[in-house]
Amino acid sequence: MTGYYDYILGLIPLALLGITGTLTVAGLQLTTAVPMAAGVAALLTGHALFVNGPSSPSPSRLNEHAGPNAADAPSPSVLDAD
Repeated sequence: MTGYYDYILGLIPLALLGITGTLTVAGLQLTTAVPMAAGVAALLTGHALFVNGPSSPSPSRLNEHAGPNAADAPSPSVLDAD
């Protein structure tokens, strides 16, 4: 099953090669086309890291798997206070 990060990993080299080739064929010099394509690849990487970044499960999701009595159990901070 492919996910978001699999698509990003595929789009990074595609952007570098495809945009560079397209801009070169369109008439730009290679020294201009490569940094422009690298900018697009950097934007893809930045989006994957900061906008749609990987996250760990929230505490409420962790309690769903702990069982029905997980909410009744005292928190660790209450146990440490004694």
